[in-house]
Amino acid sequence: MRRREFIAGFGTASAWPLATRAQQGGPMRLVGILLPFPESDPQMQANIRVFREELTRLGWSEGSNLHFDERWTTDNMDRVRAAATNLVELKPDVIVSTGDRVVPVLKQLTGSIPIVALASDHVGSGFVESLARPGGNITGVSIIEFSVIGKMLEILKRMAPGISRAGIVYNPDNPVGAIYSRSFEAVARQLAVQPIDFPVHGIADIERVVRSLAEQPNGGFLIPPDLTISALRDQVTALAARHNVPAIYSSRGYVVQGGLVSYGVEFADLWLRLASYVDHVLRGEKPADLPIQQPTRYRLDINLKAAKALGLEIPPSVLAMADDVIE
Repeated sequence: MRRREFIAGFGTASAWPLATRAQQGGPMRLVGILLPFPESDPQMQANIRVFREELTRLGWSEGSNLHFDERWTTDNMDRVRAAATNLVELKPDVIVSTGDRVVPVLKQLTGSIPIVALASDHVGSGFVESLARPGGNITGVSIIEFSVIGKMLEILKRMAPGISRAGIVYNPDNPVGAIYSRSFEAVARQLAVQPIDFPVHGIADIERVVRSLAEQPNGGFLIPPDLTISALRDQVTALAARHNVPAIYSSRGYVVQGGLVSYGVEFADLWLRLASYVDHVLRGEKPADLPIQQPTRYRLDINLKAAKALGLEIPPSVLAMADDVIE
């Protein structure tokens, strides 16, 4: 197996008259970006830089033939709806967004403006008719293959073999939360691990989860892709460390903040692909004809300092497969 495979404020467009889109040398195109994250999120800022740079490479120059309108809202759905409504009113050439709770808001607001979205289950959530032929105004890239949930638990069990109880922590408002849970439970039983469902809505709920796992030995938990929990990365990893509970996360950002291990998609690659699809749309292709792309690049990141604090000795076979080992 190859190592790689193992592995909010509003923007400025409201002050940007639509009449100024046409400039000498060609039409100015407007790309709306709806981001349900705090603007201070370093991982999302890095993703947006990748996205912008790729569009530049593809021939789009901000201020010359392209204008971006970024809306950073956090996962507060009232703010998401307000920002989405304002973006749609501006009639951008395309809207880029992420999140299975956010895309339905845009879908309800417009059936004509092209939407390029990162989501977990475009078909199951009803965003598109099929992966091969989306059929409407939405296309994009999948953020996860659900089998990855099981792989995450396998990795955690290899790193902390004593685990006999493990929880999956997610916001139940996430439409794919139930799918996460089913995938998790199936693999947990195969690994002789007692699966526990932990729906949460905020940091107080997460603190109760971690405390409950710490009350008995051999507990651990798993964090799938989730907007709510991603915004609480610092607090979540600090709680796991404070209560000595091993955990695996869905993105490298948690490990950088002191988390034990992460296994998930290479987000930079997903944002490169989003940029490619935005380029296709701006050049006249229809989302209905652009297939939903599946993730192909995953990464494993390990924090040795966190492992040492937990008293874990990482097997050399697991270290050899890691994309990055933080010491």
